Amino acid sequence: MKKEALIFIFDGYADWEPSYLCTELNSQESGYTVKTISLDKAPKLSMGGFKVLPDYSVEDFPDEFSLLILCGGYAWMEQKNNGVLPVVEYAVKHHIPVGAICNAVNFMAENGYLNTIRHTGNTLEFMKSQAPHYIGDQYFLEQQAVCDSGIITANGSAALEFAKEILIFMKTKPEADIAEWYRLHKTGFYPGSNSN
Repeated sequence: MKKEALIFIFDGYADWEPSYLCTELNSQESGYTVKTISLDKAPKLSMGGFKVLPDYSVEDFPDEFSLLILCGGYAWMEQKNNGVLPVVEYAVKHHIPVGAICNAVNFMAENGYLNTIRHTGNTLEFMKSQAPHYIGDQYFLEQQAVCDSGIITANGSAALEFAKEILIFMKTKPEADIAEWYRLHKTGFYPGSNSN
């Protein structure tokens, strides 16, 4: 039986940010299946206009899941997603990896999850402006994606690097295969060519 990876969605979530990851996790060869979770079970409209009916709400999420992904979107800046905190706390307490990208990283920072581990985000200044209780400055790295202690963070331009770090951490394939997958998607079939 495949293990479930939960993707937290909400109105206006950045649908491209988990796309590389979800495609790999949901493949036939993978040991995982992708499920969506939201604050409730009403349909959610992504930033790109996809309407998705969540599989779970924060009230009925499964006891056993293998990964939690928090996508970016403006709702984090408006404090509209704070209701997902119990799911994040459950995951961290049970040593289930949590991935956060773009504005979702600020939520992790504000709630103390990044105070003592290496992490990244859009910029340190922006994170501090969005997370007044954050005190992890010394652990902030100017990198596309960072994995430490089962928490994977990425900035909003790093959907591919985010996926790569998670796939490596989850050991979905041999690391060399993941590196080749990353190279192909980063540079394309014809690296160095122009589009003219």
